[in-house]
Amino acid sequence: MKQPRVVAMEEGAEPVSATKTSLSRAFPSRILVVCLLFLFLGIGLSIIGMYSVRFSMIPQIAAKASSTVQPWFEDTTNTLENFIRPPSNLMHNMNDTELLWRASFVPQIKEYPFKRVPKIAFMFLTKGPLPLAPLWDRFFKGHEELYSIYVHALPSYTGGYPPSSVFYGRQIPSQIVEWGKMSMCEAERRLLANALLDISNERFILLSESCIPLYNFSIIYHYISGSKHSFMGSVDEPGRYGQQRYNRHMRPEITLSQWRKGSQWFEVNRKLAIDIIKDTTYYHKFKRFCRSACYVDEHYFPTMLTIQSPHLLANRTLTWTDWSRGGAHPATFGNADITESFFKRILEGQSCLYNGQPSTICYLFARKFAPSALDPLLGLAHKGDFWSYSQS
Repeated sequence: MKQPRVVAMEEGAEPVSATKTSLSRAFPSRILVVCLLFLFLGIGLSIIGMYSVRFSMIPQIAAKASSTVQPWFEDTTNTLENFIRPPSNLMHNMNDTELLWRASFVPQIKEYPFKRVPKIAFMFLTKGPLPLAPLWDRFFKGHEELYSIYVHALPSYTGGYPPSSVFYGRQIPSQIVEWGKMSMCEAERRLLANALLDISNERFILLSESCIPLYNFSIIYHYISGSKHSFMGSVDEPGRYGQQRYNRHMRPEITLSQWRKGSQWFEVNRKLAIDIIKDTTYYHKFKRFCRSACYVDEHYFPTMLTIQSPHLLANRTLTWTDWSRGGAHPATFGNADITESFFKRILEGQSCLYNGQPSTICYLFARKFAPSALDPLLGLAHKGDFWSYSQS
């Protein structure tokens, strides 16, 4: 009789067990749903937050980039004027490799789509200051649209020029230069490359701190601009000062019959200037094999340009120098040397070819003049006996 009760009790216990089980299963499911909702909500808020931070930082990044990346020109508008405008600040952060590459750009269309006034780039290779700067200031006065100036001094030189001087702000990034070494030619290439960045520069003349002009600006500008040739000496000189400096390891690019010697002080047109700065073949030969008593600055450019473009060379320099006293360096002239007869000796009796015709104007510049020569030179320039610095 007790067995049915047990069964009933057991049967009554089964529903209670099922209810508890269903409740226990439903409760974790709700928690899981809530957790998933919170998870998705968190992910969504995180994504929104990341994009908000990203877009809020764009103006800051742009401002930082604009402050660290300096454009070559002040106005970044993409116009032809900005492309042809020369850099207002000659100091830049390009190394020589970057500079030479940038300067080697050549327009393939010869006709210019704008009015281009050809300028002469006066490039001064100096150790430090230009003691004769006041004389050059007077020479350049009134011709600002027809020239540009570049100064390569030793990196240790920290001096400067007054804002009124034509040399103010015209110093380029420089490196150490050793007389007679390849660093001298590298400095000259550096000057040419910086000058080539101004697309209006058509002719390029190399001068030293001891050079002076022998004529007024107008005469010199028209003489150089009107020449069909560039003025670089290129002589096949025998003996120990010429052919004996040749190194046979320069073959086959350079043979003894092609070896030339000329004055360091040259003038070249834009085509030859680009040929000089883009050269790698002859540069490496001279750097490796023209050492010691070779004096690379007397042979590199004359030899290279004679091989490549002999028809473009006048085969003479425009800078008068007195070697009559002998020695490794030319004569230097100071205060006592600056007389009327001195300049008559330089200017009279000259004879050369200009555009294939005889000319009595052969030298446009002269060197070497000491700082003590400045005052008497200014006196002669003011008097106008041998050259006139008038604006006509």
